[in-house]
Amino acid sequence: MIGGFALLLVGAEALVRGASALALRFGLSPLVVGLTVVAFGTSSPELVICIAAALSGDGGIALGNVVGSNIANLALIVGVAAAIAPLAIERQLIRIDMPVVLASSLLMVAFLLDGSGERWEGAVLTVGIVV
Repeated sequence: MIGGFALLLVGAEALVRGASALALRFGLSPLVVGLTVVAFGTSSPELVICIAAALSGDGGIALGNVVGSNIANLALIVGVAAAIAPLAIERQLIRIDMPVVLASSLLMVAFLLDGSGERWEGAVLTVGIVV
C-alpha cells in the first residue's frame, strides 16, 4: 500500500509538471493552467476510482468520491492556503470562473435528481470540461 501511494505521488507529480509546462508553452495563463490542466491531472486518481466503481456497479462510490474531492479541494485546500497567507484574487475569477464552477455543480445536481446518471449526462459534463 505504501509503495502504491509512493508511485501515485510520483506519477501525479510528473503528470502535473508536464501538463503545466506544456500548457504554459502554448501561452495559457497560469490561472487557466491551475484551473484546468493541473486540476485534471490531480483528479486523475479520482477518475480511475470512479471508472472502476461505475464498471462494478457501485455508482454511489463514484458520486461520493467526486463530492468528497470537491469539498476537500474547495474547503480544505483553499481554506488552509487562505489561513496561511491572504489569497490575491483576480476579477476574472469572480466574474467568469466562479459562475462556471457553480453552474457545473448545479448541472450535476440537476442531472442526478432522477436518481441516476445517464451516459448522455456524463458526455455533457465531459464536453463541458473540455470546453
